[in-house]
Parts: sequence; structure tokens; C-alpha cells
Amino acid sequence: MTVVPARAQDLPEALVLPLASGAPWWYWLGGRPALDFANTLRERWRRRVECLVTPDDLSRWLVAAGLAGHEPAVSPSLLGEARELREAIDAAVAATLAGAPVPPAAIACIDDWLGHAGTRPRLALGQGGVPVLGERIPADSARRALGTIALDAAAMLGTPAERARIRICASDTCSARFYDRSAAGRRRWCSMTACGNEAKARRHRARSRSAAEAAEVSA
Repeated sequence: MTVVPARAQDLPEALVLPLASGAPWWYWLGGRPALDFANTLRERWRRRVECLVTPDDLSRWLVAAGLAGHEPAVSPSLLGEARELREAIDAAVAATLAGAPVPPAAIACIDDWLGHAGTRPRLALGQGGVPVLGERIPADSARRALGTIALDAAAMLGTPAERARIRICASDTCSARFYDRSAAGRRRWCSMTACGNEAKARRHRARSRSAAEAAEVSA
């Protein structure tokens, strides 16, 4: 499946909601799986547009995110559980950035999913009859992939150096969560080519208006 990157800003005003499928509006600016997953609810600051609309959406998203090698079976109930995990991750992110205690329910939800992230060892015979220690195929590859997301969230939230690099885009019209991998750790925008450049353009227009108004007054 080919996923077309979407801008991490306003969705079209004329967009018909709820979406039939969120796939055209996925974007990959989070910098790590847990934050890309949180970003599947678009426009958190306004319309809260769900982009994991159907079980097929979640199945395809896991493949597009590189967390599953094929489209795993996803039931409607598992989709609901996945959205709960996503919102738990986002609640923890929001609390962390606000300097507030993380809700215990969010931590409990993420922790519950960690049990699905573990390996399932398997000993088999390789070439020449040599024993090879490997891993079993996951019994439920969708849950395993979601467990991997939970593990990424746990590592990010539970490690001070990583926790300090969690960001929400500074644009007023973007709710993208992202991980700041810049050397200085001062990145403000989810994307300099989108939100960063648009912010610069807005500042330039504001300065131009102020200069024009000042010129009119002095005249």
C-alpha cells in the first residue's frame, strides 16, 4: 500500500467527516512509532479527526509504519483497544509537556500492552541439523505490533533524556506530536518545510502590515 504523506496542519475545511478511511491523511513526522501513532487523531486542537476509522485502517497503518510485515487481522474490538492505547500515550505526552502528573490510567493502559511486546523464542534445526534459536511467528501479529508501540512509548516516557525531547508542534494550526532529534534539542516545528516556513511567512506578513500602518500614520 502506498501512503501519501499528508501535511501536519489543517485538514481541508470541506472534508466530509467522519472519514470513510483515514489513510490519505496519515503523516509520519513523529520521529518514533508511539508519536506517529498518537498523530493518527488529527487536529486534536479543533475537530479531532479520526484517521484510524476502520479495522482495515489499523491493519494497513501497522504495515505502513513498518510494524507488521503483512496486513494482520484486526477486529472492531481490537480497533477500539488500539485507540485506547493511542489516547493513553497522548495523555501521558500531554501531561509530561505540561509538567503535570501523568494519569495513572494512562500508565496502566500502556503497561498492560507491554506483555504483547515480548519475544516468543523458538528452537529449530537449521542447515546441517544445527540448532538455531529464533522467534516464533506472533500468534496475534496486530497485538504484537501494538505492544511494540507501547514499548516505544514506555521507553520514551520512562527515560528522562528521551522524555525531555517530546514536543508538540508550536504552530497554532497543528497538533502534531514529535520527538526532537536535533543536536541542540530546540526544535519547535514538526516540519520546517511546512509549519516552520508558514510561521516565518506569517511573521513576515505581520511585520509588513505593521510597517505599512506606521508609514500611514507618519504620513
